Amino acid sequence: MTSLRSFLFNVLFAVSLVVTSLVCLPVLIVSRSRARRVTLAWCRQLIWLLRHVAGLKVDLRGTGHIQAGPAIYAAKHQSALETILLPLVLPQADIVVKRELVMVPVAGWFLASLGTVPIDRGAGGRALKAMLIRARASVARGRSIVIFPEGTRTAPGARRPYHPGIAALYGDLGLPVVPIALNTGLFWRRRGFTKRPGTAVVEFLAPIPAGLDRRAFMAELEDRIETASALLLPETR
Repeated sequence: MTSLRSFLFNVLFAVSLVVTSLVCLPVLIVSRSRARRVTLAWCRQLIWLLRHVAGLKVDLRGTGHIQAGPAIYAAKHQSALETILLPLVLPQADIVVKRELVMVPVAGWFLASLGTVPIDRGAGGRALKAMLIRARASVARGRSIVIFPEGTRTAPGARRPYHPGIAALYGDLGLPVVPIALNTGLFWRRRGFTKRPGTAVVEFLAPIPAGLDRRAFMAELEDRIETASALLLPETR
């Protein structure tokens, strides 16, 4: 049954992407704000399909830690689920993404409409400077920043080094950082076909205030995210 439900979800996912792209492509040319509304509507549709077709629900916790003004949100990254969900939960945030993603025809253009801070990971220090310039512009418009410190999806229970981009944002922007723990990879694996039914947890943790030195901040951030994510691993209901 799980395989069948996963197959149906994947088919409907592909169909919805094609239909949305074909029907709404002119919106990208006419209005970026309308394109953003279309993209968010598509994300809501995918969350609905996950729940009612694949049987996968999301339990959002700690939403009281979402800041009223600009902040940096640093999330564990295990699956595509959080990339669909976080724009809905944090509509006033721009997401740090690989530059090549926003260059993908149509799908990348819709992604860009959500508000992104593209980073060219092959450009070294120049990429970091460009990211900070874009991030400052986002914050100046009253928007927050979402970043995945590990830089790529990581299997549940696994750890990767946290990239220096998050420390650069923290030191440059002078904003609190809200860590986000999750266990989405238990239900939607990085390259897996199957979407396991159950309830995935995405948990906003208490913010780390601005002003810590770089080493103390990085240690605190990694400890909070990894500890809280590990505590979520037994939750497979």
